[in-house]
Amino acid sequence: MSLSVKPAAERSAVRVLLRLWPFVRPVRGRLFTAAAVAVVASCVGLVIPLVLKWMVDGPVAHRDPAGVWLGALWLLLLGVAEAVLFGVRRWLVARPLSRVEADMRARLYGHLQRLPVAFHDRWASGQLLSRGTTDLMLLRMFLAFPLTFLLVNAVTILVGMAIMLMQDWVLGLVVLVPVIPVMWMCAVFERRYAEVARRAQDQVGDLTTVVEESVLGIRVIKGFGRHRSQARAFRDLSVSLRGTELRKARLLAAIWGVIVTLPEIAIGATLVLGALRVADGGLSAGTLVAFLSTALALRWPVDSIGFLLAMSQEAATATERYFEVLDEEPESEALPRQADSAPDSASGAPGPGTPSPDPAAPGASGAPVRGLRFENVTFRYPDADPASPPLLDGVDLHIRPGESLALVGATGSGKTTLTALVPRLHEVTAGRITLDGTDIADLPREVLRAKVSVAFEEPTLFSASVGENVLMGVAGEPADGDLDRALAVAQADFAHTLPEGTATQVGEQGLSLSGGQRQRLALARAVVGRPPYLVLDDPLSALDVHTEAAVEAALRQVLADTTALIVAHRPSTVLLADRVALLSGGRITAVGTHQQLLRTNAEYAHLMSGERETPDARADEGALR
Repeated sequence: MSLSVKPAAERSAVRVLLRLWPFVRPVRGRLFTAAAVAVVASCVGLVIPLVLKWMVDGPVAHRDPAGVWLGALWLLLLGVAEAVLFGVRRWLVARPLSRVEADMRARLYGHLQRLPVAFHDRWASGQLLSRGTTDLMLLRMFLAFPLTFLLVNAVTILVGMAIMLMQDWVLGLVVLVPVIPVMWMCAVFERRYAEVARRAQDQVGDLTTVVEESVLGIRVIKGFGRHRSQARAFRDLSVSLRGTELRKARLLAAIWGVIVTLPEIAIGATLVLGALRVADGGLSAGTLVAFLSTALALRWPVDSIGFLLAMSQEAATATERYFEVLDEEPESEALPRQADSAPDSASGAPGPGTPSPDPAAPGASGAPVRGLRFENVTFRYPDADPASPPLLDGVDLHIRPGESLALVGATGSGKTTLTALVPRLHEVTAGRITLDGTDIADLPREVLRAKVSVAFEEPTLFSASVGENVLMGVAGEPADGDLDRALAVAQADFAHTLPEGTATQVGEQGLSLSGGQRQRLALARAVVGRPPYLVLDDPLSALDVHTEAAVEAALRQVLADTTALIVAHRPSTVLLADRVALLSGGRITAVGTHQQLLRTNAEYAHLMSGERETPDARADEGALR
């Protein structure tokens, strides 16, 4: 998946990284303390050249062994102090940064759960996985090392330059000559490296997607002998990623070559110039030793600029990618009211093209409409062309309390989409849906989804036990017997015969079970919470005839106590419902019993007959989506 990326020239890495502050704020005390300790440790290292100057110009020049031993003791103490201080710094940052990473990962995961289905339809899962793993690892590494040492090294270089200028300003100016070309090279490097780092991290996400799809689709790959093509696709992405990483390495090598070479030339020049001045008596040997020792002490802070900038750019890119997800709007609890979204409340007139309302439906007198009601509902996918016709257009449908209604239509007519609107997996484009007269847009999602239970045509099971998968359908604490009752309704008693009964782990996606077994467990999950509203999307499509009959017999008892909308493709499923609605051309074109529609509606009779569709019918179907 490719995403639009702001050009590096328009992006400020500092501004991007500042977005991490809310996560860092709780541990700022320890991080600031660690940075201060590191600065002190680095400055302690700069005292060593001053001790060397004292030793050379003092005890060494005067042949004083006691003074040499004293100087050696000071050097040892300073070295030990520097090592201890750096150790304290590492101890200070280890625990809080693990907490920051954990908090950021939890925030990302929680936000993903609140994002609408349309977001997950748009994003590749590998891109999301890489943001929650690789990118957060880069951010933790940045906070642990580059963030601190960019500050520490900057202070060390400034203090070291001041010390060298105080020792001898002429030699100090010689050392400062490379500063301007190095700074220019760093600016160019940052801009180019940011672009390549972003490309590499996006390619890691694409590679993760391929791996995940290959693992989940291993049966398809093996069944069709597509392992070579999958391996080729993986290899192509790997080669592309390798090329990007090599370009990163070339950029880093170039900046490192400049940063290392120019200062080394400057140090060599100061060595020659300083030696000449010592020979002429214009400079003491101790001063030259101290100057060169300070310059050499600055080699690491200067040499590390390249990879510190590289790690900072990678962290800035990781921050961008992380907040690309967090900046997505979560599902709203309430939707703005649309003046023209529903039929006129005074007249109750349906939208154009909708069938006449059921004369038995309540609400004509102004009383709240009980049951599940679709009022002039229109839906178009967010990424659809605004000029294209909506998938659903003016749907008007009423399911009375305790009634079950089968929804029938050609493939692609929008049946599954219509059912997804009830639990607000998608939001209506216009119109409204009510439960007992209350607009579902006015209900908190938790309340709505506790009232409405869903079983999808493609059942999804999690890497958990059978019992845990089924009991996900219970909003609160399950009661004794809920699990066994739900399994009995779904004819899923096979769960008791598994190696560990209902405690058996079903494995990722439940692929250790057959399609019919997964579908029955999904149906059990839908009915276990005794929901007042039930939405079933062709829940029996994977069952054999005998199992289907047994499930239907048990399901009738459940449907007697609930209001249900059932997507159906087969007459046997239709017969579960009290009434049938035909969805065609994005609208409800007929409502009645199964027998009534068979006699009076040719399209419905054609769908129930199982005959091949005509070319014109297929063309009409393709125009819908």
